[in-house]
Amino acid sequence: MKKFLTIILFLLSSEACFSTYAGTGAPWPQDSVYRTPLVLRDQNGRQFDFKALRGHPVIVSMMYTSCMEACPLNVETIRKIRAQVRQRSGHPAPSVVMISFDPRHDTVAQLAMMARMHQLKPPVWRFARPESGDVRAFAATLGISYRVRPNGEVSHNVEIVLLDRQGRIVTRTGQLGQPDPDFVAQVIAEVQR
Repeated sequence: MKKFLTIILFLLSSEACFSTYAGTGAPWPQDSVYRTPLVLRDQNGRQFDFKALRGHPVIVSMMYTSCMEACPLNVETIRKIRAQVRQRSGHPAPSVVMISFDPRHDTVAQLAMMARMHQLKPPVWRFARPESGDVRAFAATLGISYRVRPNGEVSHNVEIVLLDRQGRIVTRTGQLGQPDPDFVAQVIAEVQR
């Protein structure tokens, strides 16, 4: 019975930690993506909880390292977005987290290779693979759907998402190549807050 009560207390305290800002007791906004538990490992092998990014605007998208079409273009589009934000606002652009659709094949070494290939370095750019959590639910929250095909390729749409300091979705775009002017304007507004 004592063991059962200990487990119940642990689960209740875990829920309290999950639904509140760490250390503050203040509840997460209902529409915060930080309410979806997701533990990631980045291209340097560092494990982190996605909600640890709170406090700063963040650009988030998803990819997989063996993608030869949309994913590299997605990365380059975000690079252009960040450059335009810096040029137009005079403020640093938000950091970026690119989360893998394919953690089975996207090892830390693969993520590091992708970062090197695009000449992108942490902590501004983090290429990460899910370690635990419901990545499909997280993707759906961002407006991304995907399906791993039998040949290992991933059919997916592309969304570039701006999160505010509390993990709420401010805006999103699926435009690749040239940055979406409306998205850039929203990012500028967010970094100037």
